[in-house]
Amino acid sequence: MSLAAVSRLESKLLLPTYERQPILFVRGRGVYLWDSNGKRYLDFLSGIGVNALGHAHPAIQAVIKRQAGRLIHISNLFFHEYQAELAQRLTKISGLDRAFFCNSGTEAWEGALKLARAFARMNNPNGRKPKWRILALENSFHGRTFGALATTGQKKYRAPFAPLVPGVVFVKFNDLADLKRKCDASVCAVCIETIQGEGGIRPVSREFLDLASRLTKQTGALLVLDEIQSGLGRTGRHFAYQHYRVKPDIVTVAKPLASGLPLGAILTTDAVATCIHPGMHGTTFGGGPLACAVAVEFLRIEQQLLSHVRDLGKYFHGELEGLKAKHTSIQEIRGLGLMQAVELNSVELAKAAVRQLLQQGIIINRTHDTVLRFLPPYIIERKHVDQVVSALNAALTENSVKSPRKERRAGSRLREVHARA
Repeated sequence: MSLAAVSRLESKLLLPTYERQPILFVRGRGVYLWDSNGKRYLDFLSGIGVNALGHAHPAIQAVIKRQAGRLIHISNLFFHEYQAELAQRLTKISGLDRAFFCNSGTEAWEGALKLARAFARMNNPNGRKPKWRILALENSFHGRTFGALATTGQKKYRAPFAPLVPGVVFVKFNDLADLKRKCDASVCAVCIETIQGEGGIRPVSREFLDLASRLTKQTGALLVLDEIQSGLGRTGRHFAYQHYRVKPDIVTVAKPLASGLPLGAILTTDAVATCIHPGMHGTTFGGGPLACAVAVEFLRIEQQLLSHVRDLGKYFHGELEGLKAKHTSIQEIRGLGLMQAVELNSVELAKAAVRQLLQQGIIINRTHDTVLRFLPPYIIERKHVDQVVSALNAALTENSVKSPRKERRAGSRLREVHARA
């Protein structure tokens, strides 16, 4: 079916939830995708962080083929051979104790919020109203279901669906005083993206995360970290919080976990796990044998790529910093590992840059209006970084608009975290 035919059919049959680019992809291999006209594209978005091993990875293909011929799905009322192995691998690399498997990052986040409320209710021996308020960060994004939206600190996502889940209070990003003021005895959870993804690739500061960890320990609240975009090798560590040396009570992961198959996970401690018993939470499709078998293989490969991700991430970050020295339109370079961003001073310029790179066969995307986001596969090489940086340099040179340079934000916290990565 042609691009025109697919587009016409979708316009009649699908909910209009996406503004798609007019490209019909038909196959992929390694770091490249090919469209229906045979044009090749360098994929520096990897399905928004999902295809971390690139496309058609031979080891992943082999596991899918083998497991699909044996067992694809069974009910979670029975055992299969991969959930326990996957949980063992995830708890070992995270330092946590237990896992729950679901279908997506949003589902994992919903489950994490339920755990926080259930844990507070269980630990309420005096019979008073249990802790129930949830602190989340401004500019955050946790998903599109009601609980996830309620904790997403961007009004444009929440407003069309209000009223949402009650009890959520937003803290100013990296504002220590605001966090201290709002984290009182009624709070059951402090919810943080270690690196805000949709919010523009913004790492939380070391001081802020340290304070959140101390306050939750003091008050009995839970520290809940969203690592759906930043976890599982993306920053050169298994989890972004491992750059900060804090231990959360709950972590959520998803995106690359099953290399394109739907799979998310909640990781937590034994102490938190005691608040859940059979019947309180569940899933039909989460943690099936096919997805879990693939995830086991992904984690085996991810372990081998961490140093490569750190090295390429530092090289990529340095090359982007070099671009900033050439272009007054670049406000800031942010990120860790292969989760990088270039913030520009113009929405129009950001749109033009994404469009021009796509025309040249390079896939990136724009988030938070003016931020160019790069989430390439972990298997990229320096030559791929050089190609992207060269193309971006040309795009900014050609499309830069004349506008006063905005005052640059202080980047000390990013340099500190990056240096210790």
